[in-house]
Amino acid sequence: MTAKDCGHDDDKRKKLHRLLLTGAIGFLFLVLFLILLIWLILQPSKPHFVLQDVTVFAFNLSATNTLSTTVQVTLAARNSNERIGIYYDRVDVYVAYHGQQITLPTLLPPTYQGHKDSVVWSPFLYGDAVPVAPYLGVSLNQDQIAGTLMVNIRVRGRIRWKVGTFISGGYHLYVNCPAYINSGGRNIGISGDAAAIKYQLIMDCHVDV
Repeated sequence: MTAKDCGHDDDKRKKLHRLLLTGAIGFLFLVLFLILLIWLILQPSKPHFVLQDVTVFAFNLSATNTLSTTVQVTLAARNSNERIGIYYDRVDVYVAYHGQQITLPTLLPPTYQGHKDSVVWSPFLYGDAVPVAPYLGVSLNQDQIAGTLMVNIRVRGRIRWKVGTFISGGYHLYVNCPAYINSGGRNIGISGDAAAIKYQLIMDCHVDV
């Protein structure tokens, strides 16, 4: 083989590489364009969560800085998408006070939410003698004196999107619902056998997906 033939083969390989590179770039741009087009058509939005009420059965801080909590919450979630359904595969709910989790996570049943559909959950949340930092006891007493106690109802889990017959991979779901509770009178330190106290709240929650 002559040097001329070798040079000709090199040119052919370079052209082939350029064609392959151009094709790969073009394919990538096509995929990105289709994703953008689908997004513009579907206009996906996060589910909207509302904390409707909180029923307090027990909220007792012991002298040894352990907190026992029993509450029931009512959470409503609405899918505002017109063409996208939502699968709630595994979703936990728990109560936090000043950033510390004070109840065990309660698992919600797996749920599918259709277009423009709503779903309501009313789980019980329990925390039995949960150790808390000493400063939380001080904060709890201060909140009681101030007359308002704020806890956070938090939701975490995994969801999937459904468009027609296509179902996406899993996405993390994080929801934070502030609950402001009047701490006057007997609303703090409720014993387990006392009558439950229900608070109608209707609070919007912050949602991250």
